[in-house]
Amino acid sequence: MASKSKHVAKGRVTGSAGRFGPRYGRFCRKMVNESEKISRAKHLCPMCDTIAVKRVGTGIWECRKCGYKYAGGAYVPQTPGLKVVLRTIETKGV
Repeated sequence: MASKSKHVAKGRVTGSAGRFGPRYGRFCRKMVNESEKISRAKHLCPMCDTIAVKRVGTGIWECRKCGYKYAGGAYVPQTPGLKVVLRTIETKGV
């Protein structure tokens, strides 16, 4: 006799993308959920080194502690391109 095992679903996408219900497909809702989770999280401030940076608007980031406001990526404060540039500057010592 075959063993009884429960069917394991591929995974429901909940969180902020749960507002879409079954629309737009699982992969699109998963991408929206991940990007919104990153953009709504608190990030490290480049001035005072505390985890207090929040997104104010599209590409505008502000530290809640020191008040430092700067432009960054739309969903993350430091874009991958900026990280490459900063790493290059550190290694070359310009």
